[in-house]
Amino acid sequence: MAGHLLKSGYSLIVYSRTKGKATELLESGAIWAETPRKVAEKANVIFTMVGYPADVEEVYLGEEGLVSNARAGSYFIDMTTSAPSLSVKIYNEAKKKGIHSIDAPVSGGDVGAKEASLSIMVGAEEEAYDAVLPLLKLLGTNIVYQGMPGAGQHTKMCNQIAIASNMIGVCEAIIYAEEAGLDPESVLKSITTGAAGSWSLSNLAPRMLKGNFEPGFYIKHFIKDMNIALAEAERMDMPVPGLALAKSLYDQLAAMGEENSGTHALYKYWKK
Repeated sequence: MAGHLLKSGYSLIVYSRTKGKATELLESGAIWAETPRKVAEKANVIFTMVGYPADVEEVYLGEEGLVSNARAGSYFIDMTTSAPSLSVKIYNEAKKKGIHSIDAPVSGGDVGAKEASLSIMVGAEEEAYDAVLPLLKLLGTNIVYQGMPGAGQHTKMCNQIAIASNMIGVCEAIIYAEEAGLDPESVLKSITTGAAGSWSLSNLAPRMLKGNFEPGFYIKHFIKDMNIALAEAERMDMPVPGLALAKSLYDQLAAMGEENSGTHALYKYWKK
């Protein structure tokens, strides 16, 4: 994603906890920063994508974080899937310093990131959204303004809830085909274009059949997302039995040592 910005002619300052992960960007002309603070001091638009809400809070609100060190008029764009309440908290703290804060979680996995075809769900003041839209268009093809800060994260929770139950259906369909003695790849030709079609069925089921469980999205991060959605649903007094079931299955997979596999490794639940 950072590479798309760089290739579009923008000067890029990068920070990662593991510098080696930025090697390709640095070789292509990006400038290395030793800390998030160093990024904040130099950049006027700052994208973040980290692991967990605790990481988001540290990067933005820590003593050496972005809010304390960025310049007035800067734009924060957090693309981590995080807690809606934290996005609102960051927005409020940033606003005190004249900084625009935007939550813009994404969907589309590693394929969408590489092809700049992500779905981007945006929570922000509308003026801030309009200002950064040209940059978001370099990263995604389905960019939707959802409302004020926190709305992007709530929308991502809707996305994750839909994926959670859908992934169970995808895995059970493939296992059923195998148990019935069918050719699963032939079955996919029939069902991916019908009413059962979904992104997961088209893109992840073939990986399952090839035994490729490399992460487009880590199970451990999906569990984090489901925990956020479950907490938000509880706050709204809303039952989510499908989500709760999916979470329990993924918890079992994580206990089996699969936390660093891709979400489609749920297939292994039936193979254990």
